[in-house]
Amino acid sequence: MGKKKPRPRRSFRPEFKAETVELCRRGDRSVGQIAKDFDLTETAVRDRVKQAEVDAGERDGLTSSEREEVAALRRENRRLREDVGILKRATAESTG
Repeated sequence: MGKKKPRPRRSFRPEFKAETVELCRRGDRSVGQIAKDFDLTETAVRDRVKQAEVDAGERDGLTSSEREEVAALRRENRRLREDVGILKRATAESTG
């Protein structure tokens, strides 16, 4: 049996994400049905609901803005490490 081909990564507007979360909170349809209706995975829908609960203070965890800040700091840290590596190599070449 062949493995399923992974879906290409898609991005969605915040309004669309909020709509799926609201539909889940209303409880009219199951998470599975909402995922199917919007061509999403159940995991993606559940993760959105969970993140909305964190953002609303209903659940422990990093808020969306905190997650963005951590990602930005990691990018900056990676760039700075690369800069240090370049400077170390340049210094080693000039002295060696």
